[in-house]
Amino acid sequence: MGEAKASLPSYLNMKISLLILLLLLTLNAKERLVSLSPSITEIVYALQKGDELVGTSSYSLYPKEAEKLPIVGDYSSPHIEKILELNPSIVIGEDFNQETQEKLKHFGITTLTLRLKTITDIKNSIDRLARAIDSKEAQKLIQNIDDAIKDAYKNSTPHSVMIVYGLKEDLSSATYVAGRDIFFDDIIKLCANTNAYTANSNKQPVLSYENIIALNPDQIIILHSHATESGVDAKKALQAWHKLPTNASRNKNISIVDDNYLHIPSHRIALTIKKLSDEMRSYNTRQR
Repeated sequence: MGEAKASLPSYLNMKISLLILLLLLTLNAKERLVSLSPSITEIVYALQKGDELVGTSSYSLYPKEAEKLPIVGDYSSPHIEKILELNPSIVIGEDFNQETQEKLKHFGITTLTLRLKTITDIKNSIDRLARAIDSKEAQKLIQNIDDAIKDAYKNSTPHSVMIVYGLKEDLSSATYVAGRDIFFDDIIKLCANTNAYTANSNKQPVLSYENIIALNPDQIIILHSHATESGVDAKKALQAWHKLPTNASRNKNISIVDDNYLHIPSHRIALTIKKLSDEMRSYNTRQR
């Protein structure tokens, strides 16, 4: 009986030690994150939580480490089965992933839906995501964006700017341009210019060459990606644009920019602001 009483404290100590160990393991357990868009993948890595990503969408090419992760499908139509196989603790998508997110909730999966349209959206989403995955890096990323906004060149002579998605040699087919309520429109305004596309439609603007002529932009900036448009002859494409009777072609204010971050609404919007600000600044130089 005395021996049993003597062993009781040591048994309790062992049990307490096990409970403390389990608690520490729980506190230190990493999340299992799945990203449903390239933008979110980039932000997760920038928040120093890339080691917690277990799956990404297709076209998640930055940083390079992201290319090694399992792909759960196209960012517009991910596969539920592939996501579930990865046993995620949080699945992070954009507002166009809402249908997928609702399906995942039926399986008890925690989801987070972000809006990444405007510059304000991007900043707010970086903060929300950082809170959800316990990162302390958000303020630094947001400050970089704010610095880029502050440093953006303000054109002394405002002009109309058309930002075109993609480079092609034949302009007889539909041309996609930046419309309203999107970060490209924000950047145009930051530089004290106006968007040549003035309609308030929430849909992706698609223009014919007649529409482009009617809008008559003063400057055209074409976003080109070698990753998806490697076969396009840039010289022939520019010749096609210069044949359109617009102020931009008459004054030789048509340019091509090719950087892999330009289309991605992530923390790298700071780089996009600087790049496009420099392009719009060059308008004044060409006018002299």
